[in-house]
Amino acid sequence: MANQSRLKIGLVLDTSLDQPDGVQQYVIAIGEWLRSQKHDVHYLVGESHRTDLQNVHSLAKNIKVRFNGNRTTIPLPTNRKALKQFLDKERFDVLHVQMPHSPFMSQRLILAAPSTTAIIGTFHIAPYNKLVTIGNTLLGWWLGPSLKRFDKVVSVSQAGADFAEDTFGLATEVLPNVIDYQRFNTAKPLDKYANSKVKILFLGRLVPRKGAELLMQAVARLTKQSNVPAFEVIICGKGPQSSKIEGFIRKNKLEDIVHMEGFVSEADKPRYYASADISVFPSTGGESFGIVLLEAMASGKAAVLAGDNPGYRTVMSPRSEQLFDPHNAAALTDMLGQYVRHKRIRERAQKWGASYTASFDIQLVGEKLEEIYREALRKRR
Repeated sequence: MANQSRLKIGLVLDTSLDQPDGVQQYVIAIGEWLRSQKHDVHYLVGESHRTDLQNVHSLAKNIKVRFNGNRTTIPLPTNRKALKQFLDKERFDVLHVQMPHSPFMSQRLILAAPSTTAIIGTFHIAPYNKLVTIGNTLLGWWLGPSLKRFDKVVSVSQAGADFAEDTFGLATEVLPNVIDYQRFNTAKPLDKYANSKVKILFLGRLVPRKGAELLMQAVARLTKQSNVPAFEVIICGKGPQSSKIEGFIRKNKLEDIVHMEGFVSEADKPRYYASADISVFPSTGGESFGIVLLEAMASGKAAVLAGDNPGYRTVMSPRSEQLFDPHNAAALTDMLGQYVRHKRIRERAQKWGASYTASFDIQLVGEKLEEIYREALRKRR
């Protein structure tokens, strides 16, 4: 058993750690903070190739699928004997599983873990459509044996907690998503965008549910209005809609206004947020929380406008006037016009966002999570 001051923790994720998505960001943020607290942290993940993190264990081969409006990967069945040998060798104090989890990797890990290992879960998902809800209800039935083994399950938002209860029958405590507040709050703007134009940023995958196409429609409308200050739009991301969006830009003669940056690395992301006056996230759904909203607000530079979906609504509830209908280009045009035209409105939103997001800093949330680990271990041992 690890002593009270140091735990051996396995952070379990069925998908690849190579993807730059919200769940991966959560796992890495938690893991590296726990490591900074002198814990022995290991990433137990699906097929991953990154070499910038310590103790990454790829425990499964993965295949690509489309799920909940995203492209992701899922593990192929893992060898139970090999997993048992791995756990016997490593002797983890805590396994922290990202949920909903796969029956082919995480469930087998959970069932192979010794009774002295605490099992903690974080529920991330919120449904994009009814098919996802039905699929997860069936998955909950399949995962029944491992669900009984959890000592504690938390959700990153109320939307996630509601979904966990509806589909898995789990009562979960809400422990919000996390950001490295200082990393975003101290970032400097990019020199290439150091001009007097109002800068509008979109950062996300170029897939239908993320709403970049709706933003382009709103931008095209805004260019036709009068008394609009000079502005430019920065699109960060790639995906199957890239060509369609580029075609829309050409057709509407927006080449001088819209800059397609392509994929932006995690290292560069804070500087893009710091370069924006307005960050827009028009996602239609499938968001359990909205970590991108926190990151953008933490920069202290951008007013954040967000699509009114359950996950984003959780984050933006204190400032619901910054939510818009993500299916309505005219509504987004009106809101964008207001924020582009009025610097004072932007500054109020920027100031509020920087203050509000400090409560999601990894230091605060991490300490709560660490106590959950220790309480589960006290009950087990």
